[in-house]
Amino acid sequence: IDGLVNCAAIATGIGGKTFEEIDLDTWDLVMRVNVRGTWLATRACAPLLRKAESGARVVNVASDTALWGAPRLLHYVASKGAIISMTRSLAREMGPDRIAVNAIAPGLTLVEATEYVPQDRHDLYVNGRAMPREQQPADVVGSVLYLLSDGAAFVTGQLLPVNGGFVFN
Repeated sequence: IDGLVNCAAIATGIGGKTFEEIDLDTWDLVMRVNVRGTWLATRACAPLLRKAESGARVVNVASDTALWGAPRLLHYVASKGAIISMTRSLAREMGPDRIAVNAIAPGLTLVEATEYVPQDRHDLYVNGRAMPREQQPADVVGSVLYLLSDGAAFVTGQLLPVNGGFVFN
């Protein structure tokens, strides 16, 4: 294995609640999948990543919600903020083994998992972007491929917002 993309997360159907309305079981489930899952996948793959001859890459998928503090989605936002911090710490721990660890922070992307998102949130993104249009899955792919490539061999511990300029880094 010379590359790992940690992309699994729970987001669908959990939004719209204030921080006071989020129940403990949902909070724990989001943290277990989004944060613990990323850590466990990285830990499981680390021995194989260390064997990559020209170094390896890890790309963690965070979210720009953690950069702008999206309301009524605290558990998801907190989990993606943890991914950003975890990326930086992993970069320091895995760097001596020639493993670059980075994260991307996509904006609201048009996929099946975001169909539940209210139209006003979609409009907020489109109208707030420097490039005002809907974000497509293909908009994210190039960034992931770059971070997995040899061209990013000396890029580590970084966060790349991929959101058409909704939030700048």
